[in-house]
Amino acid sequence: MSTLWGNDLSGFWSAWIIIITLGSIGLAFWLLYANRRTDKVPDSDGNVDTTGHMADGIAEYDNPLPRWWFLLYIGTVIFALCYLALYPGLGNFTGLLGWSQEAQWEKEVTEADARFTPIFEQYQAVPIPELAEDAEAMQVAERIFLNNCAICHGSNARGGNGFPDLTDEDWLYGGTPEAITHTLEKGRSGTMPAWQQLGEDNIENITQFVLSMSGNAEDPQRAAAGETMFTSMCTACHGPQGTGNQALGAPNLADDIWLYQAPGQSVADSVRETLRNGRNGQMPAQAEWIGEERVHLVAAYVYHLGQQHPDK
Repeated sequence: MSTLWGNDLSGFWSAWIIIITLGSIGLAFWLLYANRRTDKVPDSDGNVDTTGHMADGIAEYDNPLPRWWFLLYIGTVIFALCYLALYPGLGNFTGLLGWSQEAQWEKEVTEADARFTPIFEQYQAVPIPELAEDAEAMQVAERIFLNNCAICHGSNARGGNGFPDLTDEDWLYGGTPEAITHTLEKGRSGTMPAWQQLGEDNIENITQFVLSMSGNAEDPQRAAAGETMFTSMCTACHGPQGTGNQALGAPNLADDIWLYQAPGQSVADSVRETLRNGRNGQMPAQAEWIGEERVHLVAAYVYHLGQQHPDK
């Protein structure tokens, strides 16, 4: 019995599920059989009993179900009982076949690893710049990217609000093969502290100065007033020219690329929101999730995307 019964449910709930399931099937069978009584036939004059229901002068006949319909429903009952006996789903009963979706998944993963791991290992021996030029390898890498990375970075890798565009020249932590591989293997965690305590006046001054770095300042006087505060509070991460620090993941504020600019939001509002509330970026480590050999392929794919940028 230990091969047929698991320990996912308590004995009470397992028995409850079995009783409810088999009781429902039994009730359905009884209802079908009750409507198949042979005494529901016309008499010698062709009269048939009615149910007593009337609608607009029309009586509802108490006819039995058609034979083909009755047999079809009986077949579904038999199928249900066979299915419950063979497969899991009836309380803790795992089925006579011993099948489970977890075991099936593990089997398929094992078969896939046996088939594809040697291919991935061959690719892993190729340097990323060279691998990025291999069209067949990039097709394989693209499928891995779509299955694991597109949910954040988009199917076109153009990113979105809070998720970097991987096709441009703007890299938070660097776009070298080594930096991309490190990002994928270890993940990244970036934090921008909130400065709401500075007050709205100072936040507006710093906002205008940040915008002035990319030529987007709306108020030059406020921008000039915000320079001193930026120098004293922000240059440690973003640098004196606001060009960022890839060692820290601090973005370049002197270009016109804004990671957290939501659709329909102005650049100024995005900067104000960042200063008021701060930001917390998280890139999860992928090595344990997709495997080292796939990380190498995806790193080559991301590097390949950057090499396709028009500025290259």
